[in-house]
Amino acid sequence: MNQKAIVIGAGLGGLAASSLLASRGYNVTLFEKNSTHGGKMQELELDEFRFDTGPSLFTMPFILENLFKECGEVLSDYLTFEELEPVCRYFFQDGTVFDNFSDRNRSIENITRFAPEDAEQYAEFLDQSAKLYDQTSDAFLFNPLYSLSDLKGLKLTDFLGIDAFTTVSDVVDRNFQSEYLRKFFKRFTTYNGSSPFQAPGTLNVIPHVELNQGGYYVRGGLYRISEALYNLAGKMGVTFQFDAEIVNITVKDRRAESVQIKNGDRVDADIVVANSDATDTILNLLDQKAVSNSKRNKQKSIEPSCSGFVVFLGVNKQWEHLKHHNIYFSEDYEKEFRQIFREKTLPDDPTIYIANTSYTDSDHAPENSSNLFILVNSPYVTENQDWDQLSETYSSFLIEELERRGLDGLKESITVKDVITPKGFLNRYGSNRGSIYGTSSNSKFAAFLRPRNKFRGLNNLYLVGGSTHPGGGIPLVIQSAFNALELIERYQED
Repeated sequence: MNQKAIVIGAGLGGLAASSLLASRGYNVTLFEKNSTHGGKMQELELDEFRFDTGPSLFTMPFILENLFKECGEVLSDYLTFEELEPVCRYFFQDGTVFDNFSDRNRSIENITRFAPEDAEQYAEFLDQSAKLYDQTSDAFLFNPLYSLSDLKGLKLTDFLGIDAFTTVSDVVDRNFQSEYLRKFFKRFTTYNGSSPFQAPGTLNVIPHVELNQGGYYVRGGLYRISEALYNLAGKMGVTFQFDAEIVNITVKDRRAESVQIKNGDRVDADIVVANSDATDTILNLLDQKAVSNSKRNKQKSIEPSCSGFVVFLGVNKQWEHLKHHNIYFSEDYEKEFRQIFREKTLPDDPTIYIANTSYTDSDHAPENSSNLFILVNSPYVTENQDWDQLSETYSSFLIEELERRGLDGLKESITVKDVITPKGFLNRYGSNRGSIYGTSSNSKFAAFLRPRNKFRGLNNLYLVGGSTHPGGGIPLVIQSAFNALELIERYQED
């Protein structure tokens, strides 16, 4: 096969798609606007401290394993991953601490100490989550959902039983009595950048993915996943061009015939796979004539997911109560999400996530020191925010807030610091208004209406990545590449 495939963007979706295409005999060239692969999954070194800047948890490893297998390789030859114990430590503002384990019995034993009324229901809810996964995964995740033929296997009875007509919050509140377990299970909706008070109850499938299937850490840091995919693509024969921003996809006769690089060069293609943000691709990269006004207006109206406000701190101190993954809950969860999604402001009482990878990988920080990746869910970029100012004021607020919540002496122990705001995500990665997960799922069917992995109206343009079907997060981004490949093989053979 001498067909030429162009892939736009070296995020995980682009790396996966390029490997699959090259393994099928395509001549693949991947263009990346930045100087490194990985998209939002990067690593940062500040003096002797090392940080992951993107995802910090690896789930559904079988999808990544399948990718390497499809390319004739074995994932374990490229990276090593393991479950952590506990999976995460949760801090509530009244001083309650919950260590959540992959072993249900250990978690239930822990829950019995502070919420005995919900201990038995914890296991039952995880069983419900597993059932929800069984009802939805083949139909909505491992299925491109592109044509009527993709809907043939869907059962109406399954669809009616997936809580699509109520919210995550309502379902959780029906199942649990304590605020502790209610907050705990509502937090999983943030994995795809949505609010538990608006997103459909179907997203209660997410706890199954982490708590039943397992949450993993990759030795050396999660950026090793991007390295593994980059090395796989190279082995498959993919050609990389970094610092090569694509500014236009030229369309002729219902085909994407070429791409234009910022330096003025134009490259022809038989197929184009865009790992760029789907909204950016549709509104800014495609020729005006290729997208109808109605489609443009529809894309503009889609609500982005939340973004993130990230602070990286290298500190010359350790805290015994910090584990690898840590979450400090806000007092009023509903107010927090109202501020993020309705008021478009940073929460004044945020839930704060801390990844402390030096707890597991000691070489990520000097001796007796810690590398703290601090993340707060944030609104996407609007005209009313001054992110340059907030970078300093809100990061200082978070440091003071963490000291109040138990990290004594944090401020005086800081030796290095860096910040990424939603504006930074927008500028670096071109994500829709600085969102992290593409579109939100804050409506009944939004989770099922993401841009499909083939662009309707063009014969040879395909879309992958977290802003497309089936969603954000490492495994689903990889799955988007599988979906695109299935559609390529289906339609390019016609």
